[in-house]
Amino acid sequence: MKKLNILLFSFLFCSTMYAQDLTDALLYSQDDILGTARFRALSGAFGALGGDMSAVSINPAGSAVFSQSHASFSLSNSDMTNDTRYFNGLGSTNDSNFDIHQGGAAFVFASRNDSPWRKFTIGIAYDRTNNFDNDWFARGTNTNNQSIDLYFLNYADGVRLGDISLLNGEFIEDAYLDIGNAFGFAHQQAFLGYQSYILEPDVDDDNNTSYFSNLYDGTFTHDYVYTSTGYNGKVAFNFATQYEDNLYLGINLNSHFLDYQRTTSLEETNSNTPPNTDPDLNFIRFDNSLSTRGSGFSFQLGGILKLSQEFRVGLTYDSPIWYTIEEETSQLIDSNLADPDIVYVADIVNVYPEYKIQTPSKFTGSLAYVFGQQGLISFDYSQKDYSKTKFKPESDYSGLNADINDAFTNAASYRLGGEYKYKQFSFRGGYRFEESPYKDGVTVGDLDGFSLGIGYSFGNTKLDITFDQSNRSFETSMYNVGLTDPVSIDRTNSNIALSLSFNI
Repeated sequence: MKKLNILLFSFLFCSTMYAQDLTDALLYSQDDILGTARFRALSGAFGALGGDMSAVSINPAGSAVFSQSHASFSLSNSDMTNDTRYFNGLGSTNDSNFDIHQGGAAFVFASRNDSPWRKFTIGIAYDRTNNFDNDWFARGTNTNNQSIDLYFLNYADGVRLGDISLLNGEFIEDAYLDIGNAFGFAHQQAFLGYQSYILEPDVDDDNNTSYFSNLYDGTFTHDYVYTSTGYNGKVAFNFATQYEDNLYLGINLNSHFLDYQRTTSLEETNSNTPPNTDPDLNFIRFDNSLSTRGSGFSFQLGGILKLSQEFRVGLTYDSPIWYTIEEETSQLIDSNLADPDIVYVADIVNVYPEYKIQTPSKFTGSLAYVFGQQGLISFDYSQKDYSKTKFKPESDYSGLNADINDAFTNAASYRLGGEYKYKQFSFRGGYRFEESPYKDGVTVGDLDGFSLGIGYSFGNTKLDITFDQSNRSFETSMYNVGLTDPVSIDRTNSNIALSLSFNI
């Protein structure tokens, strides 16, 4: 009997037990268009322009374009809408959040002699590179005979019954079960499925390694909720210089940090029980929570060359980001057949060993044409090969790294922006397109976005406001194994940004 009277579980995983997946690889490898309102108004097409604190975070040579010391800070309101489809079910969510997402200063030191090195700049810039706040739900009736039991069956296959059974169902007060520490993630999932009466062993023997489901075939109604919060940001320590009149060179040393919290909750119901059978399993609840914190380092090398007074080109190399990640997860399982005390499985905490991620590097080429004091047009083109993302130590993640190589591809991004000046006003607009990082182009689709902005100059102080919007579609499964029928998501992200910048 699988009686569960446990008050507290704590699972501490050993160094060879991991539960990371492709979602993590992509989450920490992507960045978004955040920054000053002027930067966002041109959709981030600033690689050959400089003269903006967020442009410095794209091309480190950009700070040398400043004629005098400069500072700025920005705040924004972000609005995200997710429209979902899951079999016969439709859903829609809308969430907004307000935050300060950018700030920085660059200090210009002009040369005091006849040196061809006209000036040097040092600066520090903070930019939020990704906003993880996200919320969506999927509700519908799965007609493909897919239930959450397939998730637990997948992990239970090959697991000894004796390794996932309690001590003859005896009461254990203030106990710490060592299943996770001794065996790992798969055993824990099998344990949850067995203790909630979702799974039964083929043979009631400790050496049994095969299982069947207590669910009957048919349709299953799913109610799934996904919520995430957090952010990814970087602080760039910038050094740049101007050589003669036409060449600008710079380097950024970047400190990255991330904070990511995610919870998912599934409630599954069915009415598949045939007449005159034993009590049916018709309700399952399965919750998962993830808490991630990390820090990392990267560097950037960049240059801007004036081919003429009007025409400029830029080139930037972004190194990989070398992250160190710490994670904790917790899980809850319940069913209508489980003992009442099984809800205390919510106290199971998995503390994973520290691991590392190396994100892909990126190259950006830029062109800009400046129409004197009247305006400009700018274009950036970037390449990033997401298949180069690596979990480390690689000996422990060889399977996952192989999956990354198979699933991801080299993706390009295109950014176009323009600005027109009339007296103290500046009118701006931009467009961007980012290719899918997935080879199938469907799991995560292409991104389209546009931006519109206006600025006003008070002389040494400028005030800018921008509206930008992007759209992207997703085909995501609730779980990586077992219950894998996709949820279709159409996501629209709209932002209003306000920036104040001034010369020092």
